[in-house]
Amino acid sequence: MKRHLTALGCLLSAFALGTGPAFAGGDPHWVETGTAYTDTLGGGQGLASRADGSLLYRGLTDIPLDLRLKGWNHVGDPDIARGHVFDAYQGADTATSKMFAVTTPAGKRYEYVHALNPGEKVNNSFAAVSPDAQWLVSGEWGDQNRLQVFPAPLLNSSTPPKGGALKEAWQITLDRPVRDVQGCDFVTDTRLVCASNDATGSLFPEIRPLLQVDLPHKVDGRPITGEVKSLFALPQRSVCTEGSFEAEGVDHDPGSGTLRAEMIPPGVCAVSTAVYSYRQA
Repeated sequence: MKRHLTALGCLLSAFALGTGPAFAGGDPHWVETGTAYTDTLGGGQGLASRADGSLLYRGLTDIPLDLRLKGWNHVGDPDIARGHVFDAYQGADTATSKMFAVTTPAGKRYEYVHALNPGEKVNNSFAAVSPDAQWLVSGEWGDQNRLQVFPAPLLNSSTPPKGGALKEAWQITLDRPVRDVQGCDFVTDTRLVCASNDATGSLFPEIRPLLQVDLPHKVDGRPITGEVKSLFALPQRSVCTEGSFEAEGVDHDPGSGTLRAEMIPPGVCAVSTAVYSYRQA
């Protein structure tokens, strides 16, 4: 996930509601239902829904001091599974590892460090836990033909019980390339939705699309190939016109069926992140 330097001191953006398009081939018809806002420094990197329906946000100010001192200077889009919070951390561009922190319902945090494989990028953009809470999916920045899969720290019995080394288990090979994926979340056992910050229109017709990744079966520790398609362009609405939008985290709340995606507006309006909500029609 790209790092931000956020400009402070602006009026909030003014946005209008819209409706998402219908999709062919039995894909869901996501209808936009509302817009909320969160402070970018405290919540612009991502979000996750708790079991009670409340939301956990992550931003640059949420990085604990002890982790900053260890070199972990960026936190990505989080996830929550069985009451455990999963955070994706990365360090400097010269780092040789990335880290996942798991915080238990009791508030105890454990750190799982993954040493980079040959050719693996340092980016750790998001954490997405499978519905059975056994596998952790993450991804890198730039052009990618894969998503990385790890045993879910703490919840998968193959991982150390109190933190430690975390090895990649396998990968989800994508049937077409994606670019600048900022966050993913499971909608079902065999479907993820992912927010892409790709503004080129060269891989998909939509600018900053919400992507869908369909799997032939649920993740189970074996290599698998995902089918990628673009659902629709994430909203880009702001009174500020100088600069670029940036798509960020995405979350699906299995309790309510609500899908949410974050978009940081350009320029001085970047102080406030828009959170768009969707429901299946």
